[in-house]
Amino acid sequence: MSTIPAVDAATATREQAAALADVRKALGSVPNMAKVMANSPAAVKAWLALSGALGEGTLPAPVRERLALATAEYNQCGYCLSAHTFLASKVAKVEEAEIELARKASSADPHIAALLELSDAIARNRGAVSEVELQQARAAGVTDEEIIELVGNLALNILTNYTNILADTDNELPAVRPLQHA
Repeated sequence: MSTIPAVDAATATREQAAALADVRKALGSVPNMAKVMANSPAAVKAWLALSGALGEGTLPAPVRERLALATAEYNQCGYCLSAHTFLASKVAKVEEAEIELARKASSADPHIAALLELSDAIARNRGAVSEVELQQARAAGVTDEEIIELVGNLALNILTNYTNILADTDNELPAVRPLQHA
C-alpha cells in the first residue's frame, strides 16, 4: 500500500483534477505515479514540462528509455524499472538484450554505452566526474549537448524514482525487480 495516497479523480481539487487531465492528454492514460504526484499539481506540471522538453532534445526515445532504466536500477526503483522496461520494449522498440544491458549502464552500441556510462558516473559522483571520464565519452562521440541532456534526464528520472520509492506507489505493470547490488 502506498505511503502517499493516489489522488482520486472523484475527490480531487480543481488543481489536482487539471493536473490529472494534463497527464491524460500527454500520455493517453494516468499511471499510478501521476496519481500520487498529483498531490502536488506543481510537481506534475514540472514532470510533464521537463519530460516534454527533453523529448524534443537530441537524445532519441530509445536512448532516453535506456537512461531511465539505468537510473532506476541504480536507485533501485521497482516502479520505474517496470514502467521503463514496458516503454523501452513496447514503445521505443528496444531489444530485450539491450534492456538488460541498460540496467547495467551498458550497451552493445559504443555511443549509447558511452552515454550510459557517463550518466552512471554523473549519478554516482553527484556530478563530479573526472576529465578522463569526459574525454572517454567525447572520444566515443558524445557531444556537449548530449552531456547536458544526460543531466536533464537524470533530474527527470530521479524525480520519478524518488517519488515512487518514497510513496511506495502501487505498480500497475508487470513487476521488474532491481538487480542485487554487489
